[in-house]
Amino acid sequence: MTSDAAPAASAEDSPLAIICGAGSLPFAVAEAIGKRGRRAVFFAIRGWADPQRVVDYPHHWVALGQFDRFSRIARREGCRDVVLIGSLVRPAIWRLRPDLKTLRLLPRILRLFRGGDDHLLSGVAAILEEHGFRLIGAHEVAPEILMPEGALGRARPSDRDQADVAKGFALLAATSPFDIGQGVVVADGHVLTVEAAEGTDLMLSRVVELRRNGRIAVASGRGVLVKAAKRGQDRRVDLPSIGPRTVEGAARAGLAGIAVAAGSTVVAEPELIATAADRERLFVVGVRDETARP
Repeated sequence: MTSDAAPAASAEDSPLAIICGAGSLPFAVAEAIGKRGRRAVFFAIRGWADPQRVVDYPHHWVALGQFDRFSRIARREGCRDVVLIGSLVRPAIWRLRPDLKTLRLLPRILRLFRGGDDHLLSGVAAILEEHGFRLIGAHEVAPEILMPEGALGRARPSDRDQADVAKGFALLAATSPFDIGQGVVVADGHVLTVEAAEGTDLMLSRVVELRRNGRIAVASGRGVLVKAAKRGQDRRVDLPSIGPRTVEGAARAGLAGIAVAAGSTVVAEPELIATAADRERLFVVGVRDETARP
């Protein structure tokens, strides 16, 4: 008889299960814990995880909705702790490929889909923990992936930029109860766009389109992308993140730079971010979010 209990090994002794979406962050986490002597086992999501990089680690491919497969293999591998990391667009419920255990959970999963991303991901975390696993934040095992205070690259924000940053943080604090996005673009005190289901990259593309259509009168080289976690968010899942593509998108959108909440924003490939920021002459800074409350 198979038990639903995960292995009883201590966190330090057991491998870390990384449920892996797209991008470089899952591999940054694996590299960081490897330096501390801990083994990573990837559960690579089909259609999202990078197959060329996954092969460098112990790994198993899973489809969205294969909770039974994940549970069985994770126990066999001796995994107790689980990290969810990497880009993944929220799927339509009909795109799931449920196995038997997921089918039993389907009524509950349907209810989780009737809400924002934080509602959905927190529900997934609860299901994992009810089956004996412990969901932890990637930043808890790899704190070096978090943005520190200060700049990546040479450029620094002006006083005008800092005023836009403050307004962006205030707006994100105000919209947090609605569980929408984690980003906003502000230029000369004018809110240009707020992130919703489209994600940061497409939000920045929308700024490009608005400029092209003459809907934005602010000159190129002004405006800031501001990112911060939602207030009350489960920080084990879906912290805001930036990478080199974010810098490139901000440059195409004609912005002056990017400001993120220091200590609660995940940074992919900081050296490449700094290089891209210098090349595009943008600032990228980690800022203490004064609107954040414990």
